[in-house]
Amino acid sequence: MAFDIQNMMQMARKQYEAMQKKMQETVVEASAGGGGVGVKMDGAKRILSITIDPEVVKSGDVEMLQDLVRAAVNEAGRKAEESMKSGMSGMLGGMGLPGL
Repeated sequence: MAFDIQNMMQMARKQYEAMQKKMQETVVEASAGGGGVGVKMDGAKRILSITIDPEVVKSGDVEMLQDLVRAAVNEAGRKAEESMKSGMSGMLGGMGLPGL
């Protein structure tokens, strides 16, 4: 069996395009403070939306609100990364590369 670098590069390009599409299509959600702050993020870890319950704002505790936003963003990022890792391992495994 001959090593065909051009065919391998073409497969890699297709896999990259599929990964880019999956990153755009993947949407994860996370919340903090019992749902007081919610975050939607795509697979590329771009924030799509942030929701804040007006009751959280009424408390006037800015530090708590900042902590809740940070916690929700971090959790959404963790979920996005986890989702993309599981999707990529399946795609890369299909390329037949040793060790993947």
